Amino acid sequence: MNWNASFYDNSHAFVAKLGEGLLPLLNPQNDENILDLGCGTGDLTEKIAQSGAKVIGIDSSAKMIELAKAKFPNIDFRQLNAIDFELNQQFDAIFSNAVLHWILEKEKVIKQIYSHLINGGRLVAEFGGAENVEILTNALRKTLNEFGFTENSKINFWYFPTIGEYATELEKVGFRVIFAQHYDRPTELKGKDGIKDWLTMFGEKFFVGINKTEKENILNTLQKSLEEKLLINGVWQADYKRIRIIAIKN
Repeated sequence: MNWNASFYDNSHAFVAKLGEGLLPLLNPQNDENILDLGCGTGDLTEKIAQSGAKVIGIDSSAKMIELAKAKFPNIDFRQLNAIDFELNQQFDAIFSNAVLHWILEKEKVIKQIYSHLINGGRLVAEFGGAENVEILTNALRKTLNEFGFTENSKINFWYFPTIGEYATELEKVGFRVIFAQHYDRPTELKGKDGIKDWLTMFGEKFFVGINKTEKENILNTLQKSLEEKLLINGVWQADYKRIRIIAIKN
C-alpha cells in the first residue's frame, strides 16, 4: 500500500484519535518494553512513551515512518513489515491499532507477535471485525459493476474476522485470549467529500487500471448513493465495526 502520510494526518486523524481508547487496555507501565506494530505517523506511539515505557514503533510504510520521525524525533521508529520483522529483543507488550485487518497473512503476523513477546507478555489490539464498512464497500462493488469494472469489484485486500475466527488463530500458537469485544463504532469522516476521501486514502486498490476521470465519476456516483444511509445530520459516517483483543503469551 502506497500511503500518503500527510493526507492521512490531515484528513484521517480519527484513526489515532479513536485509538486512544485502546490505551487504557494496554495500561503501559514505567520501563516496560512495548512495540507499536503498525505505528503510522506515531501519535499513539508517543502517547505510550509518555507513560514512561520504552517504545519502538514499526510500520511498513517509509513515508509514515519518515513523518513519525519528524514529529517525534526522540522515539525509535523503524520501517519493518509486520509479517517478517525481526528485532533482537522481546517485549512486555505489543500494541496494534487499525492494522491487523490489512494483513491477509494472519498466521504469519500472529507468529511474529508471539515470538517477540516475553512469557506472560500481552498483545493489545484493535482492528476491523466482521461486517466492518460493509455498507460502504457493498455500495462500492455495486457501483464498480455498474460502470463495467467487474474485476475491480471483486478485489479483496482486507481481513475482517469474527472474534471466534481471530481468537482461534491466536490460540493455535499458544495465546490465551482474556478479553474480546466486537462492537459498532460509526466513525465521523471529515468534510463534504468524506466517502470519496476515505476511499482515496484506504481503497486505492479498488481503482487499479481505472483512469482519473472514470474514477471521479465512480466516486461521485457512489457517494451520492450513500447519502441516505451514511450521511447523518449532514456529516458522513463510515459503518465501522471493530474488534478489541487482549491475549497473553503462555
